[in-house]
Amino acid sequence: MKKRIAFIVNPISGIGKQKKIDRIIERNLDHDLFDYEIRYTEYVHHGTALARQIVEEGGIDAVIAVGGDGSVNDVATGLKDSGVTMGIIPCGSGNGLARNLRIPLTPALAIKVINQYHVAPIDTVSVNDRIFVSIAGVGFDAQVARRMKLAKTRGLQAYANIVLTDYPTSEEKTYRMRIDGKSVVRKAWFISFANSNQFGYNTAVAPLAKLDDGLIDVCIVGKIPLHHLTLTAPLLYTNHFQYSQHVEIYKAKEVELYNNENQWINLDGEGERIGTQLTFVNHPRSLNVICRPPQVKPTPKTVAKQLLVDIDHDILRPMREEVKKVLDI
Repeated sequence: MKKRIAFIVNPISGIGKQKKIDRIIERNLDHDLFDYEIRYTEYVHHGTALARQIVEEGGIDAVIAVGGDGSVNDVATGLKDSGVTMGIIPCGSGNGLARNLRIPLTPALAIKVINQYHVAPIDTVSVNDRIFVSIAGVGFDAQVARRMKLAKTRGLQAYANIVLTDYPTSEEKTYRMRIDGKSVVRKAWFISFANSNQFGYNTAVAPLAKLDDGLIDVCIVGKIPLHHLTLTAPLLYTNHFQYSQHVEIYKAKEVELYNNENQWINLDGEGERIGTQLTFVNHPRSLNVICRPPQVKPTPKTVAKQLLVDIDHDILRPMREEVKKVLDI
C-alpha cells in the first residue's frame, strides 16, 4: 500500500534551491511507493499551521519540510508528539539538522533518502513555549542570528561577514543558570543549548550531542582571543570543539537561564525574541524523522570526499554566483 506524503515548501527560503522543487519531486520521488501533495507557506511560521492542519486532517504518513533550518523548525513544531513522520529536503544555508542526519544537500539526492524511508525517533527541546530540534543559543550566537534575520543575503559568506564585523565589540556576559537543579554562574561569550551537534555550515559546536539521548548539551563558550582563532576554528570543523580551553560542556535534561537581558535567542538558526528567563526541557524521542540508515564508521577517504562536497556547496558555489552577478552572465 502506498504511503501518502505532503511537502511543505517555503518559497523564499535560504539560497533558493527549492525554486524548481515541483519538477524535482516529480522526477525523483518513487511513485510506486508514494502519493504526494505540495503545500506552500505564505507567511512566517505558516509551516507550523500547515503541519498541524495536516495532522488534524489525517491520512498523511509523512510531512517533508522543504527549506532551511527555520522551515524545518516550523514543521517539527507542528508534528511533535503527533506520530506523523518528518522528512527534510534542505534548501537553506546552514542546514544544521539535515547535516546531522546525513541528508544530502542536493534536493534530488535528499528525495532518494525519502524513497528509502528509514524512520528513527529523535528528541525535541522546548524553550518556554517554543520548540527546537537542532540548537538554540544566547549571547553572541543570538546576536548573529538576529542580524542574519535582517540581512539581505543568506549563506556562509553573509554569516562570516556578520561574525567578523561584530566580533571586536562583542563582550562576555555573566549568566545565571540552574542545570538539572545545580546552580551555575558563568561569564560567557555565548551559550549553546544543543540537541544536535550542528550550528550549520558543518560546524559542530557540540560534537558529543546526540539526537536521541534524552539530554541537552549546554556549551558555555568564553570569548576566543583573536590570536587563538586560527587554533580554535578548525576544532569546529573537525568535531573537537570540546577540547578548546574556552569551552565547557554540561549534559542535562532541564536547564533554566535567568538573565537573558536582551530577550533574543538563536532558535534553530533564526533570531527570535523569547524572554529574559528561559526554561529548556528535553522531550525524548518525540519526533519521528526520515534519515539515512545507520552506517559503518566512514573511512578517511569518505570523510575527505564529503568535506570537498561541503566546501563546494558552502563556499565555492556562492562565490561563483557572486561572480556571475558582477559580470552579468
